[in-house]
Amino acid sequence: MGFIQNLGPLQLVLIVVVILVLFGVGKLPQVGKGVGQAINEFKTAINRSEKKDDKD
Repeated sequence: MGFIQNLGPLQLVLIVVVILVLFGVGKLPQVGKGVGQAINEFKTAINRSEKKDDKD
């Protein structure tokens, strides 16, 4: 995630505006929920993989 450190405030505002235009204000909570669930599933899968490797 090194690219995030290179983003300035103007670039972050531009990204947020583009996201709002693409998804609209009404769908934004649904998009956020979906992203959160995807992150949680990814972390769970990584933890399962690490536990499986420890058993082997």
